[in-house]
Amino acid sequence: MDNLSPRYKRVLIKLSGEILLGRKDYGIDTETIERLAEEIKELVDIGIEIAIVVGGGNIFRGVNAKGMNIKAATADYMGMLATIMNGLALQDVLESKGLVTRLMTALDIRQVAEPFIRRRAIRHLEMGRVVIFSAGTGNPFFTTDTAAALRAIEIDADVILKATKVDGVYNLDPEKYKEAVKFEEIEYFEVLKKQLKVMDATAISLCMDNKIPIIVFSIREKDNLKRVIFGEKIGTLVF
Repeated sequence: MDNLSPRYKRVLIKLSGEILLGRKDYGIDTETIERLAEEIKELVDIGIEIAIVVGGGNIFRGVNAKGMNIKAATADYMGMLATIMNGLALQDVLESKGLVTRLMTALDIRQVAEPFIRRRAIRHLEMGRVVIFSAGTGNPFFTTDTAAALRAIEIDADVILKATKVDGVYNLDPEKYKEAVKFEEIEYFEVLKKQLKVMDATAISLCMDNKIPIIVFSIREKDNLKRVIFGEKIGTLVF
């Protein structure tokens, strides 16, 4: 791999809050976030431009408010605040490795993060800074998957890398069905038609309309992020 050239130059990593859980039931697993930071640093050091959209499910998910006397929009804003907390943690761990970062948010919270401005985000990437996008789209009723698709389009990313706990896209839930079959490649339309849980329909439609490929892969295996960026066929390509 060391003698190969990376396939992608500017990537957007969709990192769910659940991945940050690691082996914990709540919050952020130190071992997991440290390993991710080290892998990201290795890529930045060879010139890969990295943006990250981080979720908040390890702290709070809007759907968790069902059954509580909390409106859906309020719950979604609470989830957005959880993504900012994750973004702050990720920022500090990345900077402890010697990286320069910028945390940008779709909500106005200037004491801890920059407001999202497209041209500024692109300039940060060109300067070799890791850009972390938090607070989703800044609007309730939209997922962080949709935020990832939107930001990828805005920064002209080469690909969306959806880092998950599963090693690709299956026709059935592989944790429930032994007969589940993994797709090596699948088209956007087929994902929508089969209602596969890759990303939500809005995110898939945005990627389809703007021809942004998505690679779904397991981030739990060490160096998988590097392998994907260098073009190894792991996970599932959605195109």
